[in-house]
Order: sequence, then structure tokens, then C-alpha cells
Amino acid sequence: MDDLIDTKRGLQSASMFIDPHLYEVEMEKIFGRCWLFLTHESAIPNYGDFVTAKMGEDEVLVVRQEDGTVKAFLNVCRHRGARVCPVEAGNRRAFVCNYHGWSYAADGSLAAIPFEKELYGGKIDRCAHGLKEVAKVDSYRGFLFGNFDPGAISLEDYLGDVRWYLDIWMEASGGVELIGPPARSIVHCNWKAPTENFVGDAYHIGWTHASSLAASRSIFAPMSGNQMLPPAGAGAQIATRFGHGLGILYDVNPGVHTAQTAEKILAWQATKKDKIAEKYGELKARFYGSHLNGSLFPNVSYLWGTNTLKIWQPRGPSETEVWTWAMAEKDMPEDLKRDIYNGLHGGFGTAGYWEADDNDNMESASLLPTGWQSRKLRLNAQMGIGNDTVMDEMPGVIGQAAIGETSYRGYYRFYDEILKLPSWDAFDLNDEGWKQQLIDADR
Repeated sequence: MDDLIDTKRGLQSASMFIDPHLYEVEMEKIFGRCWLFLTHESAIPNYGDFVTAKMGEDEVLVVRQEDGTVKAFLNVCRHRGARVCPVEAGNRRAFVCNYHGWSYAADGSLAAIPFEKELYGGKIDRCAHGLKEVAKVDSYRGFLFGNFDPGAISLEDYLGDVRWYLDIWMEASGGVELIGPPARSIVHCNWKAPTENFVGDAYHIGWTHASSLAASRSIFAPMSGNQMLPPAGAGAQIATRFGHGLGILYDVNPGVHTAQTAEKILAWQATKKDKIAEKYGELKARFYGSHLNGSLFPNVSYLWGTNTLKIWQPRGPSETEVWTWAMAEKDMPEDLKRDIYNGLHGGFGTAGYWEADDNDNMESASLLPTGWQSRKLRLNAQMGIGNDTVMDEMPGVIGQAAIGETSYRGYYRFYDEILKLPSWDAFDLNDEGWKQQLIDADR
């Protein structure tokens, strides 16, 4: 563990993508203690509405309660451990296990047992056999998260500085909705490989996606084949306290959408930018019209402008289930939402051409360390190291270049910290020393 992450020099051990023991530690220390995305409020608006979600490798039921709150439970019958609900979404006031017929109310309580009096003599403790409840469920701007650890810090504290950036598209835009259900696919890679890519990798776009850029004729097309670097001042990289990070490419919000869809998006945003500037300031208004690629630690990624939200669900050290939603502003016209949905899934959906480009890289980066010699290598995330800074107008640690690896280093700095943290009680929310760790980093 001590040799896994070198924050000072911006290096990581290649073995972190393949080590089965480390994976088990991640399930305990990260997925057992961090806030994990469940669903969006709009997916379960009414009493009894539910979706099934994943928290690490645990499957959970996320259920709207009669009082309007939301609870989440392990989707595991307390009798013999079978799956309680076999469908992805719906509306139910009770969940009945197919195996022996034990049933549970929407609040997770054990409601009925077949032949309870005859077979159990009335001695079974119903209160002790309700569905196992996820300790904490909370919402931020309509995005629902869960946490297994009752001692965890609040969701707002956990998001920390990154809320300033999330609010640009989650609130200032008028709010967003996820257009689902999510597309799902399996990629033979470690869950961290795609998450680190989305947290701040603009470096690969011109090379990995050269043919996709040329074919799509998108606003990013001039980057195809590394023909040019974004000019100075074209973007930034941001790292925040809890490993969340993002990259910004200024004033190119429509991202990889076709020219026709991009024109519609730009026209739509032009109707809002002045009002956003008046209420939230000129900088946030500019960010609203920019392209943002980011990840929330540990496994949520988003592209604002390319209109996608992705969850990288771990299925062992070298396999990941990818859940992909299209994302649109709530008040957009339906025809524009449809264009965004179709374009997103053509590029970043299960059969998307951008997705295929990325998956090849994720799989090779994750699987090559199975080699005895390859796993001894150190991975390099030093781009821009030593040039990171803090700025009054932007929270977090800032790398002032469109292409850089500031947010990579921030992601793995917290990854190392949470793995070694004995409990949330040992965590000091007011400690600003993490910023200096990144700023003082040196090759």
C-alpha cells in the first residue's frame, strides 16, 4: 500500500489495475465508505417507484417512500439470500422473493412469511429480518447518492469544492434530467481506468479519436490527429479535496455532437447565458457554454456538452459494467432532447464509435499488468506537475492548461488517502494541506 501511489512525483503502480487483494480493500475502504450514485430523483417521482442500482458489487433497491423520502436496501432476501426484485425499475408497494415468497413493504420491513405460524411457531423476529438498509441516502440537485457507512461525512461535505462546478450544469442551467433507462455494457478493464480518463484526460482526444473526430465534423474536429494543441488559455484542469476533478475546454460546449445538433444547442444556450451571468456571474456563464469532462470519486463520470453521465460499476479487478445515460437540460424542447439522446448513444453508447475507441485503451491498460514484469512499472501522470496553483475565482487546485494531468494527481491523491484512512472520524474536513501536496509535487 505504501508503494502504490507516489503523490509527490505523480506516479502510480500499474499493479493497482490488476491486484485482487487491492480490489477487495477497495470494496471495503472505498465502496464501503464513499458516496455512490444511485439514480436521479426524476426516475422515481411517486410513492412505490423504484430502480435497482449497484453500490460496488452490491445490488440495491432504491425506493420512493410514502412520505416522499427515498430509501435504499440490499436486494437480498433475509431468508436464504436470493434476489428479492428481479426487474430494473417499476412501481411496487411490496417486494416478494421468488424463492420462498417472503415479502417486504416499500419501507423494507418484513411484511409476510408463508406459513409463518405453522412453520416458525410465531417465534421469528420480523424486526430483525427486514431488508438491509443502506445507512445514508441523500440528494444533490436531484442526483441521489447512497453510503453504506453510518459514520460517513455528509454528501455536501463529500462533494466539497466540486459543487461550485456541478452547480453550473445542475442548477444554473435550470436543472438537468437523465434520459433513460441507462444503456449497459461490459468492458474488460479495471473500474479506475475509465474514471481516471474522464476526470481530466484531454490529451488522448486528438490521437485516440482522430478518425471519429474527422468523421463527426464536430466542434472538436480541428484536434484530429494531433494537428494542433489548444492555444494558451483555452481551458483548465481542476482537482478537489475528495478526488473529484474535471477538465474545461472553454466556449466549445457542444463537444462531439454533429454540426447540426451543435447549432441547435448553441442557439438554445444563447437564450440563457445573459440570465445566468446576471444571477451567477460571468465566469459561471462562460463555463455553462464550455465543455466539461469530469469524474466524481470513486466511479461517476460526466461530459457536460457531450451530454452523458456514466457509472463504472466494478465486477472484479479486470471487468467493469458501464451504465450510460443521456443528459439534457430539463426545459429543452423535446426534439432537441431526442437529437441529444440519439447523438450521445451513437458516440458514447454501447455501440458508439467514441466508446469503442476508448474501450480498446482501457482494456489494454488494465490487462497488460497481468504480466509479471509489467505490473512492476510505474504509471506517469506528471503533465503540468509543479505548475498547479490556487485561484480566488475558482475553487480547488488549478492547472492552467487545456491539456494536463492535475485532476489525475488529485484523484489518486485522495484514492491513496481513503485507502489508508482508518475511519471518517479520523478525517479533518478543515485541513487544507492536501492543496499543498499537489502544488509542491515535483518530478
